[in-house]
This record gives sequence, C-alpha cells and structure tokens, in this order.
Amino acid sequence: MIDTSNENKDRQDLTQFDEIWLFGYGSLIYKVDFPYIAKCAASIRGWQRRFWQGSHDHRGTPDNPGRVVTLINVDKQSGALADNQACVGMAYQVTAEVFEHLDHREKNGYLRHQISIDLENGIQKQGLIYIADEANSAFLGDASAYTIAHQIFNSRGPSGENKDYLLELACSLRSLKAEDDHVFEIERHIHGLIKTASEVPV
Repeated sequence: MIDTSNENKDRQDLTQFDEIWLFGYGSLIYKVDFPYIAKCAASIRGWQRRFWQGSHDHRGTPDNPGRVVTLINVDKQSGALADNQACVGMAYQVTAEVFEHLDHREKNGYLRHQISIDLENGIQKQGLIYIADEANSAFLGDASAYTIAHQIFNSRGPSGENKDYLLELACSLRSLKAEDDHVFEIERHIHGLIKTASEVPV
C-alpha cells in the first residue's frame, strides 16, 4: 500500500499562505473530522469527479480495494475546454495544523495541489486540494457504471461500507444542488444491487 503523507508535507510551504482554503469533492464534503474556521459551498473549474481511485485503507482492503473519487482534468478526458466545466464541492478555511491529519487521511495516492476555488459568494480563493492521478499505483481507472457499482457494493474497509461512501456523497451533492451524472448513475446501480440482495431468500 502506498503512503503519500511524507511527500505531501514537502509540496507546499503552508507558512506562506495568509489564509488557507481546502476544497473537498468526495468524503471531505460530508465527513469533516477536522477543525475549520469557515466553510462555504464552492466549485473548481476544469475538473470532473470520477470513481477511478482504489481505496485499500478506508473503504476497502489491499486484497479487495474499494473505489473512491478523484478528479480527472476535463481537457484530458474529453478534449473540451476545461474552463467550461465546474465541479461542485465544499471549501473550508483551515489552519496549517490540520494537514498533519489530512495528509494521513488522504495518503493512499493523493497529492496536494494548489488550485483556484470559486466560493458561492463569488469570491475566488487560492487553495489546496488532494488529487490522485493516474500515475499512482492505487489508480483503477475507467469502467462502466455497473462495474464500478458492483465493486463498490462488494467492498468494505476500516472506515465502513464502500456503498455508504457513495450514497452519502450522492446525498451531499443533491444538498448542494450539484449535477453529477457519473455519481448519480452509479448510485442508481447501487440501489438496484441493494434491492436485489434484499430479495434473495436467506
């Protein structure tokens, strides 16, 4: 299992930020296990959420990894102009100290990057984000929505059922009035798998 926590400590000098904003697009939207100064619905441009990253430490195991979201650059994915796309999530103003915890939480292939964040009040901030790209060894890549849903349905790890991650994320995105066809299509398959499992005689 990979561990990017030490690499992330050297990626940005956090003392150079007058204020630090963190953008969350997956479990960081709904599982906020760190202190923050302020939070605000927000978006970033040029990126799409995808269940293409393996989870060997939270929602799966090394032998049976789950799937969690990472971000794919729109330019690379579709050839479209990246600035025409927006990924909705949540932004948090935090102190540098929280990254000791966050670097450990996001250690399975995620690297910290600096990014422009559009807060819902129209203010733009320079902030930080965790992205697991295709170069990391836990990257699983593309698959059909059904295949992804089936893997999620059958995966669990120290942080719980993989399907709960998906369902909580979908619920959170609806609360933010976000459109995400990828997440919602996988969610539909998950509900179908749950229904089928409940109908199987014991």
